[in-house]
Amino acid sequence: MPKARKSQISLLDTPYYHCVSRCVRRAFLCGEEDGKSFEHRRYWVEDRIHVLSDVFAIDVCAYAVMSNHTHVVLHVAKDKADILTTEEVIQRWHRLYKGTLLTQRYLSPELRKDFHEAQIKTVEATAEIWRKRLYDISWFMRALNEYIARAANKEDDCTGHFWEGRFKSQALLDESALAACMAYVDLNPVRAKIAKTPETSDHTSIQYRINAARVGKTPKRLMPF
Repeated sequence: MPKARKSQISLLDTPYYHCVSRCVRRAFLCGEEDGKSFEHRRYWVEDRIHVLSDVFAIDVCAYAVMSNHTHVVLHVAKDKADILTTEEVIQRWHRLYKGTLLTQRYLSPELRKDFHEAQIKTVEATAEIWRKRLYDISWFMRALNEYIARAANKEDDCTGHFWEGRFKSQALLDESALAACMAYVDLNPVRAKIAKTPETSDHTSIQYRINAARVGKTPKRLMPF
């Protein structure tokens, strides 16, 4: 039997993980089918990864958006989540989800001053649940894959599964494993012969890093090394 996700991810062993999501459809991100191009969906995935890197206390080390699957190498930064205030946690969570009526009102100083102690405790308890989700890889991947699935199903005017089950994760237990995995992810388009060099491999972290380095900058939405 496959292991439960919680047993595959253990921050006591390592904060680094390689996650792969595979699509059930033959052409969903690139290529053409019946004269229709799906290339624009690769932009959806890359943009969403960048958005989530700003919301979650999870650093993106590397990624590659392929024709029918995606790779992301993630670093769980629990310490970043631990120092967030209740208000900061709620603000981050509300960038992705509506939250509750109480948390929405809590962000307004005018409304918050009328809160009873019980209401404040309820908001704080809710924020603590969300804080844990902000460094949870399963929630990161859920926020990525569900968003893309809904957008694709809406565009295709259909319902049903878009991804081939849940994502697969692999723990990277030391620096050599991390470096090897990042190189594997970065060179995926070259290996698949959809790009000749890393510089020309679109929708990858290596191209994003190279473009930033060319103008003397550090990529904002990737973990610095």
